[in-house]
Amino acid sequence: MQDKIKLSQNALKVLEKRYLKRDKNGNSTETPEDMFKRVANVISEGNTTLEKEFYNAMAEFYFMPNSPTLMNAGRELGQLAACFVLPVEDSLADIFETIKNTALIHQSGGGTGFSFSRLRPKNSIVKSTMGVSSGPVSFMEVFNAATEAVKQGGTRRGANMGILRVDHPDILEFIECKSDCTKLNNFNISVAITDKFMEALKNDEEYELINPQNKLVSKKLNAKKVFDLIIEKAWQNGEPGIIFIDRINKDNPTPHIGEIESTNPCGEVPLLPYEACNLGSINLGKMINGGKLDWNLLEKTVRTAIRFLDNVITVNNYPLPQIKEMVQNNRKIGLGVMGWADLLNNLEISYASKEGVQLAGQVMEFIDYVSKCESVKLAKEKGKFKNFEGSVYDNENYLYNKFKGKSFGKISDEKWLELDKKIKENGIRNATTTCIAPTGTISMIASASGGIEPLFGLVFSRLILDGTEMLEINPIFEQYAKNHGFYSETLMKEIAKTGSIAHVDEFPQTVKNIFVTAHDIAPYWHVKMQAAFQLHTDNAVSKTVNLQENATKQDIADIYMLAYENNLKGITVYRNNSRTFQPMNINDKDITNIQTTKKCPECGFEIQMAEGCFICPQCGYSGCG
Repeated sequence: MQDKIKLSQNALKVLEKRYLKRDKNGNSTETPEDMFKRVANVISEGNTTLEKEFYNAMAEFYFMPNSPTLMNAGRELGQLAACFVLPVEDSLADIFETIKNTALIHQSGGGTGFSFSRLRPKNSIVKSTMGVSSGPVSFMEVFNAATEAVKQGGTRRGANMGILRVDHPDILEFIECKSDCTKLNNFNISVAITDKFMEALKNDEEYELINPQNKLVSKKLNAKKVFDLIIEKAWQNGEPGIIFIDRINKDNPTPHIGEIESTNPCGEVPLLPYEACNLGSINLGKMINGGKLDWNLLEKTVRTAIRFLDNVITVNNYPLPQIKEMVQNNRKIGLGVMGWADLLNNLEISYASKEGVQLAGQVMEFIDYVSKCESVKLAKEKGKFKNFEGSVYDNENYLYNKFKGKSFGKISDEKWLELDKKIKENGIRNATTTCIAPTGTISMIASASGGIEPLFGLVFSRLILDGTEMLEINPIFEQYAKNHGFYSETLMKEIAKTGSIAHVDEFPQTVKNIFVTAHDIAPYWHVKMQAAFQLHTDNAVSKTVNLQENATKQDIADIYMLAYENNLKGITVYRNNSRTFQPMNINDKDITNIQTTKKCPECGFEIQMAEGCFICPQCGYSGCG
């Protein structure tokens, strides 16, 4: 086992503050090495070979589980899952039962997603009292207040996803509910878009609003007017996002158990009510050997990660019995990636290119295939997931039919067919195996770029407490600049004004293409990159399309349509400076105006910010203050 782990200053700070064991005085009582040993020991269930594999995967930063696993494995709380979806039924008793359960989950370190689509519309008659209902948005405010009151196990504030179907009668109020950024600041919100709505939109027709109480049509709205309102609000402050709910249910692995209504807070895990998912990410920036992607190391890491995540389901201490039953019956796990931008930079491939998109498809195709091979192996050893019969995997040649003719060149149609045969013989251990999360703090611990996002900036200027200006330079870019004779302190300060080299004359176009940042990339490439990863991701993909401040509403409309045409399950856009304040705000104004350094309350990402509203580029958390 590796004795001493190399950690950045930021990583060490966040570990000491949120992850390592502490005494009554708040002092750390374990080292980062101790933490990884603690986690590996618990998750391996006494298997010394696995324990060593798990420890090495984390200590080398090849793989990192989600934050609750790092924080709570081997500790009294023992709650290891990252995200949950709870049902919101249409009665006062059920609503407040869900609020109570939400508080328990937030206290344990998890985030929660809800669909409010079952709630009767505003001003509906409540027969028991002959009063009128206040509607979904008012109850979201109650959930928000409860979240504010509960700190997640003393480590982070709760995060919520609120979803409403586009055909709910209160949809217009929902779309506008975060126009005031001081409200619902513990919620991300998304509209659940249906295929019917998209057809009406394409044909410039009206669509029906359905009262969930009696399933009757309450009225009709023009689809384009609703779509335009969603775009206007997304243009103003990034919310709401949208999810394509019918696309999500098309890939629901257990349709016989229920319909998916909601996702987790960052949108990458669509779940049934009372389901939870534990996530982990492979650090692609570490999957390099001799200047090339090391496919053998990637395969080994995927197999280790799948065993790790499956074991988490077994040893987890669930906050509710209903959740324990659902999770153990479906055994959903979500293996994703981080360090994607690092990998591209190291290989000198542009994010905004066909070559980059092609590699994304190959990498995720490979991870998806290997993850399912290992899950089948686990099923042979330990048994398939309990709800296998009736699931999509119970269908003849499910994977072959799903991916036939869509290969990115890494896994052939024949290999999927062979895997289908093994699934027919042994079943599969996990209803889902793949998911792309934003990675937040775990990418900070691993000194990796977040999820599949491009770099937000290459050079940042920070003010430390004594007023000194300190440059923070992306290490891959710094090394490249030094190797190629571009580096100078003066030039780095110049880059810090925008974070980008797109308009810096000292760099040739080839270098500018390699080191593109989020705002340099055309929306088309953001969507194409997400689509390449989505094809081989069971769950969904967390990704933000970052737009320049001068982006138009039509730009956002085009992005949404492109996302739908490319079979995405959801899409989020964020126009620069469209909130009062945002973290990592980079522009050509006087950078010394930024006064303080704080951390995102959701993922812990260290950011320069002042008072005001913001959206975190690492995890998508939005809030004020």
